[in-house]
Amino acid sequence: MNTLITADEIRDRTALLGQELSCIYRDREVIVVPVLKGSFVFAADLVRAMTCNVTVDFIGAASYGASTVSSGEVRLTHDTTVPLAGKQVLLVEDIVDTGLTLAYIQKLIMSRSPADLRTVALLDKPSRRRVQVELFRALFEIPDRFVVGCGLDGPGGLYRNLPYVAVLQ
Repeated sequence: MNTLITADEIRDRTALLGQELSCIYRDREVIVVPVLKGSFVFAADLVRAMTCNVTVDFIGAASYGASTVSSGEVRLTHDTTVPLAGKQVLLVEDIVDTGLTLAYIQKLIMSRSPADLRTVALLDKPSRRRVQVELFRALFEIPDRFVVGCGLDGPGGLYRNLPYVAVLQ
């Protein structure tokens, strides 16, 4: 494995994003909704960097299965448990690749009439995009490589615990 993004770079950019979001939501409560499983590490670091009123719920979707290539078919694996109508919602994604999973989740959340929906991602891989999605912020743009770490897994679900992002050879 070759390190693509160091733990220090991730920590520093996450802290800055946390400060920015704290300013945006300073007078409001925000529901942070990490997309399971991959974004849980980034989301945990991000909510700790936020100083505003935060609640957390989760949503899960999959389009990869056991493969390293998206099937193109998105399925919901876990749904939110709190009402989102009229709420400030911050969707947290690990990586935006084809955009299919994110587009599916954004459409689902918007159907629940939140007051506002913003999406942040740790990684953006625009060269693989198949559908356009709206991102408020992505911390890093990366090339078309299979990456692991900071919540992203490899074969057999391994490598999520790495504190950095690495290219899997």
